[in-house]
Amino acid sequence: MDILPHEKQIHEYIKTIEHLKKQNQNNPLFGSEIAKLEKKLSNLKEKVYGELSPWERISICRHPSRPHTIDYVRHMCTDFIELSGDRTFGNDPSIVGGFARLNGMKCMIIGQEKGHDTESRVHRNFGMPNPEGFRKALRLMQLAEKFHLPIISLLDTPGANPILEAEERGQGWAIAHNLREMMRITTPMIVIVIGEGCSGGALGIGIGDIVAMLEHSYYSVISPEGCASILWKDSAKKIEAASALKLNAENLLELGIIDAIINEPLGGAHHDPETTFQNVKRYILEQWHILRMMPKDLLLEQRYLKFRKMGQFLRT
Repeated sequence: MDILPHEKQIHEYIKTIEHLKKQNQNNPLFGSEIAKLEKKLSNLKEKVYGELSPWERISICRHPSRPHTIDYVRHMCTDFIELSGDRTFGNDPSIVGGFARLNGMKCMIIGQEKGHDTESRVHRNFGMPNPEGFRKALRLMQLAEKFHLPIISLLDTPGANPILEAEERGQGWAIAHNLREMMRITTPMIVIVIGEGCSGGALGIGIGDIVAMLEHSYYSVISPEGCASILWKDSAKKIEAASALKLNAENLLELGIIDAIINEPLGGAHHDPETTFQNVKRYILEQWHILRMMPKDLLLEQRYLKFRKMGQFLRT
């Protein structure tokens, strides 16, 4: 398992406790010592995870073992039928979507997928969508609207694919078109930021009636590295950039960008994925029971007002 820098001391405690338990299985004299170490470990975890810096939380968000969209689909949905292609150019593997069922709730679930190993990450383009990915996502959303199904959108991307070929195929237009059309879809839309929610890559499938974030995810117009490169001409200043961008969940909740924070297990989702899946699933179902009662006109009006009132304006 990959150990993050802020977890090194915790890992040393865990190794020591495991070693003592193996070496002294039948020796009751070591029981009290092990109990003391376990108490110290518990206190250490609360201290370390309670004082995380914005950059340390980004490192949790990017942990290789953090659950991705396919993991959520497998563990939250009792049924899933994947749909492919944008009917214009081709299929983009970085966007996964299809019909699903959550506890009997029929829905369309869509999300970015990064992959888990080298081969799958290359195949999924590290979760960076191309124009055909955004067009596929919109096609599925419109299909959900046709059948009066709610839309669940899971955001986890470092950004839209920045290569020349993507721009030639209309990357900016595809994102802008999605933003406009998602405002008009007459079915409930629930957006959850499960990992990185970076730039237009996230916004391209990120319009919703409800937008929530996992505790250690981040949502930002640019990555800390990109921000540091532009402002200071030095990507090494990413730690300062992470603090300045106010990209953590509590910052965005205070600013009114998101509606709720979904708790993660102590240390991050990768420490207890099953609890994370259940927390996300519970939140989706709670919001669905509220949104399903709204008339279409009211749903669209509230969605419009939600995004229209974002931002703070100062008169000088």
